[in-house]
Amino acid sequence: MSDNVVHLYKDTDPSAVTTLTVVPEPAPAPPVPLWVRSGRAIRTAVTHETTKATARAIARHTLYVAGGARIAAKRTWDGRTASRYERMFRAAEAAGNHEMATEWEERGQHFREARHRRRMDLLHSPLEAAKGVAVSAGMGVGSLVALGVVMAIATKDVTQVITPLMATIEFINLLIRIVQVVWGPALAIGPFLALLALWAVGSKQQAAPAWALPDSVRTSEGEPITPSIVVKALRDLGVPALRNAIKDMGDAGASMLGPIRIAGCGVEVDVTLPSGVSTNEVQNRRRKLAENLTRHEHEVFITIPTAARTVRLWVADSGALDEPIGPSPLVTDETLTADYAKGRAPWGQDLRGDAAALSLFQRHLLITGLSNQGKTAALRSLALWLALDKQVQFLMGDLKGAGDWRMFDGVATTLIEGPTDEHVIQVTEMVEGAVDEMNRRLQAPPGTKFPALLVIVDEAQVAFMCPAKDEDKRPYGGAKANSRYFMAVRKIHNQGRAVNVLMWQGTQDPTNENLPKLVREGAHTRASLALGTEQQARMALGDKAVDGGAAPNLLRPGLDKGTVVVASDGIAIPAGQASITVRTHYIDIAEAHAVADRARALRDGVTTLTVIERGEERDPLADILAVMGDAQRLLTLDILKRLAALDADTYDGWTFGDLKRVLEAEGEEPKKSNGRMVVHKDHVLRAIAHRDGGGSASASE
Repeated sequence: MSDNVVHLYKDTDPSAVTTLTVVPEPAPAPPVPLWVRSGRAIRTAVTHETTKATARAIARHTLYVAGGARIAAKRTWDGRTASRYERMFRAAEAAGNHEMATEWEERGQHFREARHRRRMDLLHSPLEAAKGVAVSAGMGVGSLVALGVVMAIATKDVTQVITPLMATIEFINLLIRIVQVVWGPALAIGPFLALLALWAVGSKQQAAPAWALPDSVRTSEGEPITPSIVVKALRDLGVPALRNAIKDMGDAGASMLGPIRIAGCGVEVDVTLPSGVSTNEVQNRRRKLAENLTRHEHEVFITIPTAARTVRLWVADSGALDEPIGPSPLVTDETLTADYAKGRAPWGQDLRGDAAALSLFQRHLLITGLSNQGKTAALRSLALWLALDKQVQFLMGDLKGAGDWRMFDGVATTLIEGPTDEHVIQVTEMVEGAVDEMNRRLQAPPGTKFPALLVIVDEAQVAFMCPAKDEDKRPYGGAKANSRYFMAVRKIHNQGRAVNVLMWQGTQDPTNENLPKLVREGAHTRASLALGTEQQARMALGDKAVDGGAAPNLLRPGLDKGTVVVASDGIAIPAGQASITVRTHYIDIAEAHAVADRARALRDGVTTLTVIERGEERDPLADILAVMGDAQRLLTLDILKRLAALDADTYDGWTFGDLKRVLEAEGEEPKKSNGRMVVHKDHVLRAIAHRDGGGSASASE
């Protein structure tokens, strides 16, 4: 029978048995050995934050003494030798400042001459000192005796003759006793005072390794950029050839650096790399270089100037790039106007803090970036400035349709808003209409001047990715030769700038599928906000700009909103660079509507079409009335242009004779005003009333 089973019998019925199973208690765990518990306690105590802080404090204050001794020794050595003058001479010579180098060389020579004179004087000083002591002692004793004689005569006591001499001897004896009493404690306390003095020097200069310094000091956030810091950052960059070259330089690397110049909210310095070190070895270590300079990666920019084997470092003041820039002049100056041909759009500020202005004259534009980085706002601010030139005409397609461009209602001739395939079809036909206008202008007589016609398509990737096809099975999207949108954009890129027909596009996340290569390379001005990869940066800006240091893929998504890297000849770019980084002004929706109101006030009642009508019977009189909008009279040439934009199939090719024929059929005709033919709105209304009333209107008059 098992030891864990117990049988219970009832007194009334012996045959009834109840069986209970007894579960034994588990055996107690063996005690943890004392040495294990002690080890755990020791490990906890050693790794505790308080222990670490205490050890760091002990090491810090101990090393302050050693550092103070090193600093004091260096100061003593500099004071007694010409090493200071030699160091300053080499630094000035490395910087190319020969005038300053000559001055330091002369100062060093004067120091050596003065030191030689002092040493020669020391050879004669013992004899001169002995003579001086003898003369002084003789004169002193004689003076004391003479004073005693005077006192003896005055008191008629001959013993007073030696009183001054004895008083002097007793005073000297007292000084000796004082020295004897103080000398012992001074010898004991002196070393401690010396150590305290060295500690004070070391703590003031933070002469301890970085790991031992307090957290507030160890971060060294915002440390000023000095030549020694730049050289040390390059030395510790992890490039063996660069590190060895700096060690072998007699000036400790100072000859590599040009002058450190203040540049906006940071500093700029050119670094001439030694032989065997290529510029891309420094460019590829941007993050490490920034951290060596106690900066974040986005606060250091590396570009390649024209000089061979040279990199240009721009280092921002710590945290300066996170501060917002001021408002746009479009918002603050209500008298500001635009000039398409000669003016420059105030777009923002460069990294130096200087105003960044962009020329838009005869330049196709492409701006790209990740979603929600400020692409639409950056593109819209350029269009708002150009709208203040009343001669500029706009055709706009917003394939997001969120109202970001709605303020151009009454400014743009056409404004299509929406993300569907139908909206892509409408935008495609709008761009094709611009191609027809371009062809008409190209066939005009030589010397004809044309106002700028700006075709803007935001979220253009929606058009390139559209799968819809027309009745002839031609796709609207794609990048093939039969793609309607792609081919219309290419035609404008090829010939549009010659007659001031320009194409602006904004797109997200550039790839070969949503932004074909031929369309990318057709833009004269290419700008990019934050991107994900270097490959995307090359698609957005081109290989030349990226190889020259442009890196929109290193911008911080969400934190660097509105910051664009621009490659264009329309903006001032420092010599030797292929791009420039611009922090654009942000104009919100309310401010954009206010600027658009000023643009509308400059124009004469523009009627904005929100749909491209096609394939329907047109009413010429009704269309003339529609395109006149709020204008009471309009030039016949402007009416013909607006009719062509309204329906190119019906009105493209109309002449003044066609317009006159339609009005004369109802008893009206264009009139002259200031020598130019115009159409009056009242006349059009009378013509419609005459037609609809079967002549009753004219009869009543």
